[in-house]
Amino acid sequence: MNSAYIPVILFESIVPFPKCNYSVSIDGPDDIDAVRAALAADNYIMLANGKNYEAGLKEDNVYRVGVVGKIKNAMRGLDGAVKINLEGIERGFISEVVKHEDCYLARVDTIEDKPIADKTENDANVQLLHELFEKNRSLAPMSSTLVTNDIKKCFDLSELCDKIGDKLLKDEDDKRDILELDDLSERAVATVAALEKENARANIKNNIMLRARQNMDRQQKEYFLREELKAINDELGDENGSGEEIKKYRELMAQKKVPDYVTEKLEKEFERLRRCQPGAQEGSLIRDYIDTVLALPWGTFTEENKDILKAEKILNEDHYGLEKVKERIVEYLAVRNKINDANAPILCLVGPPGVGKTSIARSMARATGRKYVRMSLGGISDEAEIRGHRRTYLGAMPGRIITAFKQAEASNPLMLLDEIDKLGRDYKGDPAAAFLEVLDGEQNVNFRDNYIEMPYDLSNVLFVCTANSLDTIPEPLRDRLEIVEISSYTAEEKLHIAKDFLVPKQLKANGLTSSELKFRKKALEDMIESYTREAGVRNLERIIGTVCRKVVKDQLKEDKAVNVTSKTLTEYLGRKKFLPECISATDEVGVCRGLAWTSVGGCTLNVEVNILKGKGNFKITGNIGKVMEESYSAALSYIRANADELGIETDFENTDIHIHIPEGATPKDGPSAGITMATAMVSAMTKKPVRKDIAMTGEISIRGKVMPIGGLKEKVLAAKRAGVKKVIIPVENAPDLEEIPEYGKTDMEFVLASQMKDVLSNSLVN
Repeated sequence: MNSAYIPVILFESIVPFPKCNYSVSIDGPDDIDAVRAALAADNYIMLANGKNYEAGLKEDNVYRVGVVGKIKNAMRGLDGAVKINLEGIERGFISEVVKHEDCYLARVDTIEDKPIADKTENDANVQLLHELFEKNRSLAPMSSTLVTNDIKKCFDLSELCDKIGDKLLKDEDDKRDILELDDLSERAVATVAALEKENARANIKNNIMLRARQNMDRQQKEYFLREELKAINDELGDENGSGEEIKKYRELMAQKKVPDYVTEKLEKEFERLRRCQPGAQEGSLIRDYIDTVLALPWGTFTEENKDILKAEKILNEDHYGLEKVKERIVEYLAVRNKINDANAPILCLVGPPGVGKTSIARSMARATGRKYVRMSLGGISDEAEIRGHRRTYLGAMPGRIITAFKQAEASNPLMLLDEIDKLGRDYKGDPAAAFLEVLDGEQNVNFRDNYIEMPYDLSNVLFVCTANSLDTIPEPLRDRLEIVEISSYTAEEKLHIAKDFLVPKQLKANGLTSSELKFRKKALEDMIESYTREAGVRNLERIIGTVCRKVVKDQLKEDKAVNVTSKTLTEYLGRKKFLPECISATDEVGVCRGLAWTSVGGCTLNVEVNILKGKGNFKITGNIGKVMEESYSAALSYIRANADELGIETDFENTDIHIHIPEGATPKDGPSAGITMATAMVSAMTKKPVRKDIAMTGEISIRGKVMPIGGLKEKVLAAKRAGVKKVIIPVENAPDLEEIPEYGKTDMEFVLASQMKDVLSNSLVN
């Protein structure tokens, strides 16, 4: 057959080959019609595969190479399907598929094999395939003797490749590769490769079966040994053979010197363990419980350091500044020297990110000689994380408090409760409520974990909590904490920290020495002012590390010492990210400089006011919060009530007032901008300019009283950086001036204002 149109059917999971017989059941209408058409002609039918069988016979869905087959017989079954017996005749190329009356016809061109010219190569391929076939028989014995004999007696290379591909190969892609190759040499190579892959797969399968069989044999052996051991233990009166195990538990319990109530509880567990059947799940749960209880440091304490001078030295070595925290730790040690059973305080370090709250806790542990354990609480919403699960639950385990004692191996560790302000709350309970018992000195003497079901003394633990804000800590929990506020670092403090701590740390981390890389003081100051704006020093450490890494890279090209100056800093860090704050060049009407506290320290903030003809509308813009809106309303109420005294002739009914605070992308809120907005409005209404070198902070009441604010230290230092010469603050904040370092007060004049008239008399130019 050279080229002809013959009926075509699709095989779903069979790749057909010449010289191979197939028995298939046909139930599709198109396929039955194709068989009927073939039987009506010369019994020839094209056997093809579809790329997607469900898509059916389509021009673009049929693999082009198939097999021309001949129907030997056909028989219709009771279910309507037609069962046919076929014999593959030769390879055929489908050049076209057309619909003809009730069936599909394919235009088929016969594919002739390209034989191997060298008889030696041909015979070698036949011999190699027979050898691989014998190897396959040994790895995966075939059930059909007829197929085995058929392949063994076949010495025609083309027919041998087709029969091996049909009978031995499992991978459809390998089968199609062999079917579509008309070059006999390439087909033989593909068949060898596919058969080798099949042999490797069979070998792996046999190894897996062997291991599984060995495992089953071992399990049977263990079963018989257990039964024999059980019989021996029954004779000895030890039903499950746990006597030796319980003896070791009792020895460990004696070493631990556990309290009497623990001994009593564990003896009951030993009795339960003795009665358990071998291999029972209950025995495993009891052992886990006993191991957990005995792993706790009952009566084990580390020796505390009571040397105040040594503690002060350690704290000063690890941290610059932070005098309040250091003073509190030294006070605690001093009391411990006087009264040995003084309750450990529960400190809560509150401050912005990066100021060193966690590292302070680590230094406190070193200074006091306690073991250090950190417990991160961010995102915990399940009360069982703190108190543990009841033993009746599947997968029960102790809470984090008890687990921390196992980790510390001492009953008096320093336990850091990190991010206590970020505890969650949902249907599983309120973890913050669970901490009420943990952090209460009157209750935590008998803290009960749901898992161990016995009291454990927490009174010797030095608890240290950290938080970014107190607002999200529930009031009952906050009442149990001794709050120690850690403010943001000043530029001067950051400079000391960078020189004494961060630079040496990053030099060591990047394999550098102080002789290979030096930072000039002005370079560090520029890093602090122009590349970071943060409360702590975390980003400052990162950019110091960035410079170190770039220097290491450059030294691989040219080994030389580097001095980083303010001029060369941009080579390592690029352009400056922040411009320095500065005062205005001239006195301006309706513009007043305020002072604000942010999470990254203090900053100055301009307040601008415009007076326009209108209908008595008042508007404030600049992404401000509700508290600032209230300050604006209070300031406006004061101005309207005292307009005559202030010399204001504005017709408020026909005037619009617009207050704007620049940098609208930054949210702003707080109670310290009241007098600033009032001064800017009075200036705009009276046309009197505000002094360019003045800044102010304070809240205002509707009666004109200047009320106190917070964060004065950061605000004054921000004014100092901006070149401000005079700062107006509430009179009640006068004691806070003592906390401001001397360099922050040099060449600065402070005005203590109690009434709004004090503010206006010092800020407006007459």
